[in-house]
Amino acid sequence: MPPVAGRGALLAKAPVIIIGGGIGGLTCALDLASSGVEVIVIEKEPQVGGKIRQIDCSNDPLKPSPVDSGPTVFTMRWVFDALFEKAGTTLESEFKLEKLDILARHAWSKDERLDLFSDVEQSAQAISEFSSPAEAKRFLQFSDQCRRLYKALEKPYMLSAKPNFGGMIADLGIAGSKVLYDIGLFSTLWKSLGNYFQDPRLHQLFGRYATYCGSSPYQAPATLMLIADVETQGVWAIEGGMFTLVKTIRRLAENKGVQLMTGKTCEEILLKHGKVSGVRLTDGTLLYSDHVVFNGDVAALQTDLLNAEGIKTFNEKMAPPSPAKRSLSAMTWSINAKADGFPLVRHNVFFNQDYRAEFDDIFQRKRLPQKPTVYVCAQDQGDVYQPSTNSQRLLCLVNAPAIGDQPEFTEQEIDACEHETFGLLQQCGLNIDLDSAICQRTTPSLFNQLFPATGGALYGQANHG
Repeated sequence: MPPVAGRGALLAKAPVIIIGGGIGGLTCALDLASSGVEVIVIEKEPQVGGKIRQIDCSNDPLKPSPVDSGPTVFTMRWVFDALFEKAGTTLESEFKLEKLDILARHAWSKDERLDLFSDVEQSAQAISEFSSPAEAKRFLQFSDQCRRLYKALEKPYMLSAKPNFGGMIADLGIAGSKVLYDIGLFSTLWKSLGNYFQDPRLHQLFGRYATYCGSSPYQAPATLMLIADVETQGVWAIEGGMFTLVKTIRRLAENKGVQLMTGKTCEEILLKHGKVSGVRLTDGTLLYSDHVVFNGDVAALQTDLLNAEGIKTFNEKMAPPSPAKRSLSAMTWSINAKADGFPLVRHNVFFNQDYRAEFDDIFQRKRLPQKPTVYVCAQDQGDVYQPSTNSQRLLCLVNAPAIGDQPEFTEQEIDACEHETFGLLQQCGLNIDLDSAICQRTTPSLFNQLFPATGGALYGQANHG
């Protein structure tokens, strides 16, 4: 039983309380439990997982058709290898996963398609055939730069508990600092990519890496090009979708004694004499502990949630976040439908022709993009396209402004975005039978409800500047 009001004798051995059962909270719980710490996880939704979620797209409750409707790209598996090893197991022992040869299939029209591969030389050959041998040579130079950049930043930034600019420069040394200087330390990703790619389609393709952390390539730093190297290190597909990872971590955590309280909302983080003393739930339940981990958006602590005033007094450095600094939100369509005409692989990207206009719409005009880029995860596909007369599970996503705490977009605005989204897919050869499809749509407003104080932003603050 958790330490509740009136159980003062338990205070000395109180567990760590984690607010939020998203992937961060779950991994924290498993990590602590593997070290012998007692843990309670409080999650307001009926199911844990946070942004890693599934939406059932079926008409028969006895035959569900779950569609991965959050993060779909599994990279940097070494993070989870270490977590599972500490828990006494391995990823391969718990579920089936497959390393993908094709990172993503990209299209600009029916006749313009390009695959990127985990093998850099194979990608270079594909780029040579798609664009030119000269562009392939520049791609190899770009890949080498990304590799050196990742190597330079792995220790001082990727593995640092609290990275900051001064400490990072000190850890980089002369060689590492030169790598940053070579890419243009204070350049935007878009500007730096111009040093490598002359084909505007490739410039556009690699600029997309800024969106992996919810940013615009025209404002994000050039250091984000290291994401290209992260992908060549490996992208995996998990059997059953990404939610399999959530279910597995939950099971392992519970087996180690972690208590999950789902459907329970934390209303306040309690403070006593300037120190954390526990939490209060909306139903009045009090849980006491000297250690509380908050796995939610920092904006919830900086605004009017969870006893914000008391926490601000406790940490005077906190400043309310500016909505202008929010990262991307999204419009998503979780679909179970027949689809043909385009050889889908696991990850597919369909580009519009005016890339800058897309980000101007989102970050400057705060509206749905009139010419969106569309990402499609074909959950039932792998490296080799498998045509089927049956329905396929698809997640279609376009970037959107994080203004979900403002009045919802009008139906006319949403319909226009939807028309452009599926119109672009059709122009590139992908035909989705929407008339017979089972489809559920998610807007920034719903994302804001799921993740309070965010406005629907899916990546915290944008990495701009």
